[in-house]
Amino acid sequence: MKNPFCFRGPAAKRTPMADWCVFCDIAGRAPGSTTALLYSDDKVVAFQDINPSAFRHYLVIPIEHIPTVNDLRITNEDHQLVSHMVKVGKDLLGRDAPGSEEHRFGFHQPPFNSIDHLHLHCLALPFIPSWKQVKYTPLGPLGGFIDAEKLLEKIKPQAEAEANS
Repeated sequence: MKNPFCFRGPAAKRTPMADWCVFCDIAGRAPGSTTALLYSDDKVVAFQDINPSAFRHYLVIPIEHIPTVNDLRITNEDHQLVSHMVKVGKDLLGRDAPGSEEHRFGFHQPPFNSIDHLHLHCLALPFIPSWKQVKYTPLGPLGGFIDAEKLLEKIKPQAEAEANS
């Protein structure tokens, strides 16, 4: 039986797609995948979380297999990818939850990520039930959840950071 999650180890590296990853199956529109896509382009796909924690809870994933936020580098390419993921998430929530007063966008960091394929959580609050907000809270040096804007600052190339200051 195929492991439904990306597995850790030497094979968990950046690749166009990995056939052993549930998110790669979704991104590649594998024949067995029944996930309805809310958005797709040549870089990312978006879909509803199967276990939603908020009024609206979407995931935006890159088509390229990137295991976790720790595999992102300080490059224009990675910064643009994460920026694009956030834009897609904001557009979807703007369309599907226009009355929501608060949105949250971010990533779980190892060891708190459930699947080793980078995925942006796009949440239109409130949390349902309210205790689920704990899963989407930064834990300081322990990691936990990192806000998408903070991640973008971390991976912003130096030349771009200097130009914007």
